[in-house]
Amino acid sequence: MKLTWKQIDPFLKKPDPKARVVLVYGPDNGLMRERAKVIGKHTVPDLNDPFNVITLDNIILSEDPARLSDEANAISMMGGDRLIRIENGSDKITTLLKDYLKNPSQESLIVVEAGELSTRSSLRKLCESAKNAAALPCYVEDERGIANLIRQSLTEIGLRIDADAIHWLAGNIVGDRQRARNEIEKLITFMGNDKKDVQLADVQASCGEAGAGSLDELIYAVAGAQPQKAMEAFQKLVTEGTPEIVILRTLQNHFKKIHYTNALMASGRPMDEALKSLQPPIFFKFESAFKAQLNKWTDKKLNLVMKRLSDLEAQSKKTGTPVQTLCAQAILAISATR
Repeated sequence: MKLTWKQIDPFLKKPDPKARVVLVYGPDNGLMRERAKVIGKHTVPDLNDPFNVITLDNIILSEDPARLSDEANAISMMGGDRLIRIENGSDKITTLLKDYLKNPSQESLIVVEAGELSTRSSLRKLCESAKNAAALPCYVEDERGIANLIRQSLTEIGLRIDADAIHWLAGNIVGDRQRARNEIEKLITFMGNDKKDVQLADVQASCGEAGAGSLDELIYAVAGAQPQKAMEAFQKLVTEGTPEIVILRTLQNHFKKIHYTNALMASGRPMDEALKSLQPPIFFKFESAFKAQLNKWTDKKLNLVMKRLSDLEAQSKKTGTPVQTLCAQAILAISATR
């Protein structure tokens, strides 16, 4: 079945049980992954469940075509339905899915994640035409869609936002769902626990050029003992208008994640399992760097760094404090820690 834009939200809230294969595709990669997770959670509440969630891709299926049917028809050891995730889906698996849809499992849902697919794509055509499959497009959202996302995300944590603030922010971050999520998280970090009403000045102070800079470059350079890269990233953020308090709180949150993950590992949990408990999760591109930082930072070092950053944040709120200079000194010192 081919889902129109009016059918997408109802389907996300209550997927059609007749659809045993759901193709989620489109140019907005962040939105595609987000919607794939929403659909998957209707079948399996915990997407990290090792018994009921299986992740496959084109390479695995090309080497072992029978794997898809075997996994989909397997009986769960722990009971309940199973979710089969296929990443990086393409036309290479069309024939395999076509054969599977002749007699699909009623206890397993297959969710295929794909990038942009043309109207000529055989995978897209199959899922649009089959009565027991669904094709869900993920096109770049307009300002109205992003505005709804902003309002919903802030309301969930008890923040209210003025209409002009929503319009300004939505207009500046429209284009990519993941980018929008990152800017909303930055705004939430900026607001802290002091204010509940988000105004235009707050949004403009928090987001600057709305995503032009990269806080990730800074935090991974600082925690990764790369002083030169850390200072370059800091100067870039300052030039783009990112407030020092956002930089400080983002650094604090990163070191808190390292501390929390180390604590889980100390209690006996494997590294990969500990990482999965983090919310929001570590972006896959930074997983290797984050793992390396876990081995580098001891509790003693982490406590000293977090105290320094916390003291600096408190100091930055005092009138006349040379915040930028103190931030630069702290970043240089922390990134030089061995």
